[in-house]
Amino acid sequence: METDSGQTNPAATPAQGGVFFDGASSRRRQVALKLSDALEIREDGKLLARWAYADIRRADSPSGLLRLSCLTAPQLARLEIRDAQLIAALVARCDTLEEGQPNGKGVAAIVGWSLAAAVSIVLVVLFGVPLAADRLTPLVPDSFERRLGDVAEAQVKVLFDGKPCSDAAGQAAFEKLVGKLRETAGLDNSVQSGVLATPVPNAFALPGGKVFLSKGLLEKAENPDEIAGVLAHELGHLRHRDSMRELIHNGGTSFLIGLLFGDITGSGALIFASRSLVTSSYSRDAETNADSFAIETMHRLGRPAKPMGELMFRVTGKEGGKGISIVSSHPLTEDRLARMSKADAGSPAKGQPLLSLAEWQALKGICGPGKV
Repeated sequence: METDSGQTNPAATPAQGGVFFDGASSRRRQVALKLSDALEIREDGKLLARWAYADIRRADSPSGLLRLSCLTAPQLARLEIRDAQLIAALVARCDTLEEGQPNGKGVAAIVGWSLAAAVSIVLVVLFGVPLAADRLTPLVPDSFERRLGDVAEAQVKVLFDGKPCSDAAGQAAFEKLVGKLRETAGLDNSVQSGVLATPVPNAFALPGGKVFLSKGLLEKAENPDEIAGVLAHELGHLRHRDSMRELIHNGGTSFLIGLLFGDITGSGALIFASRSLVTSSYSRDAETNADSFAIETMHRLGRPAKPMGELMFRVTGKEGGKGISIVSSHPLTEDRLARMSKADAGSPAKGQPLLSLAEWQALKGICGPGKV
């Protein structure tokens, strides 16, 4: 092989090919490579670059291709080689080829930092987000919560295809029951409540002081105490503002901030947030606290809390075979029933029935005969 001076170098390797990008343009150059005291890159016999072996570094490349860069070349300059013999000869000359590439320690560091990042995310989700939700919930204005409740109510009626039941006698009995619970629980008369003509057995609380009961749940109830306990549970969610807390916890913070500061997308955010409320469920702690609220309210009225647990068990059946209680997102129904039974044992029911037999029958028929 000849050097630039035309003299023969007996230690040189014969010319072989590669693809060269000079870093100044996107032109793809088919070049000949010569390995002498340095790597020579030539095109049609013209010397384009001369890379010292000590300055050559491996760049990311697919299998079967060696892609190289050089510390003294332009930053974007690259050389690609596919010839296996030339690759072997070049690698043997480049003692520092792998510098800057992840080695065993580098891989371990990457894995370590990745695990640390994953753990950080988990900790934020488990502790940081709930803490932020607890701190932000009391700062949400009542006026905004009422707006959200109004939109959520409309979403509920669409989702469950349920119209409000309005039988006069049934409505009077329902209002009497809710009134007793509200007064005993220490809530003001801004609480709004209603029964929806949907066969889905359910009850739920919405922001802004709204509580709804379904005809499907009324049909499964056997006495006023069962319905009263469920309503007291939902009033507990209202007292603790659980709907707002869960909305923030589940990612609605950005929508709340936009609304509070007059974001022009506020209406869309309200609809999105209300849908999130309708389709989400409360946390295990929120459900447990609402159960405590219901037990205390029923006992203040001199009525048992166990009927509420019996109604829930009638709706859900035994849940123990579906998961482990400690990791469930809500307490298992049988666990809640056992807790209420135990609470009643220390506080026997001595109060008057919350509704008369006639009032109970009226409440059961609040949606009218044959209307679902």
